Amino acid sequence: MKAQVLRTPHPVETSPLVAIELPTPQPGTGEILVRVRACGVCHTDRHLVEGELPSPTLPITPGHQIVGKVETLGEGASRFKVGDRVGVPWLHRTCGTCDFCRRGEENLCETAQFTGYQVDGGYAEYALADERFAVPLPERLGDVEAAPLLCAGIVGYRSLKLADLKPGERLGLYGFGGSGHICIQVARYWNCEVFVFTRNPEHQQHARDLGAKWAGNTDEQPSAKLDRAIIFAPVGWLVPLALGHLRRGGTLAINAIHTSPIPEMPYNLLYHERTIRTVANATRRDAEEFLPLAAEIPVRAETQPFPLSEANRALQMLKKSEIRGAAVLVIGD
Repeated sequence: MKAQVLRTPHPVETSPLVAIELPTPQPGTGEILVRVRACGVCHTDRHLVEGELPSPTLPITPGHQIVGKVETLGEGASRFKVGDRVGVPWLHRTCGTCDFCRRGEENLCETAQFTGYQVDGGYAEYALADERFAVPLPERLGDVEAAPLLCAGIVGYRSLKLADLKPGERLGLYGFGGSGHICIQVARYWNCEVFVFTRNPEHQQHARDLGAKWAGNTDEQPSAKLDRAIIFAPVGWLVPLALGHLRRGGTLAINAIHTSPIPEMPYNLLYHERTIRTVANATRRDAEEFLPLAAEIPVRAETQPFPLSEANRALQMLKKSEIRGAAVLVIGD
């Protein structure tokens, strides 16, 4: 099979992914072999490729927003049948026995493995998945539009939950890429007013097109205090800025697997029961809740397709904020 493989982390400008041919993997007990049709390109992939994430398995095939069809069943695998369309998200497998897993917090499992990080992912023609962590996809969602929902969508949905967003509230979004343009559609479905902070004029217009009440630069003040806010950009100095936009008792969720240092800030920005929460991964329950909701709304993921051979270019454009919506590698027919 063809695959784009990372051997040694380097800046994406150097095109560190190498196109090679690998033996098609064979599923083990409880696993399924998925013929990849599409795979989303995520900022987490970029952080991995550039060496900003600790202890990756190397060499590694990135990609954790996989849409494909079940090609082969491993021994004991019975949840899906050959030909079923499935999604393979970031969370590949957990221990199932630790305190976190028993509490339903499997996203925090200390021995969890992640797709495209510790196990090979979807920048390839085939990928393996633990059948327990693969998800069925609603028919209403096409292959390419479903791909970004498997990380940007699911983790974005978890961000909305951890931000404690309630219908009709004011929500601020800092950064407006693959996850932001999905979250705004859910928030508008819940009749929320959405304020989008991004320095990219095209992204500002995209936000308005999707129903933002206001879109502007990060240093501008919203017309009203925000009830909730989510930071998508991996920029630490946004934390005190976003707190300054929150009402008393408001919540800030930080949706970033990696970010620059958070600067020293005055306590009064956090005082009056404002809350900061980080978003770490997602659970199977998040996927089970979000994907049917996405089909119901329906969420329209704007995508920019690339062939597998242009995975490096997709990552380079992502880093420069040149992608409108989400980048997706189109692999299968």
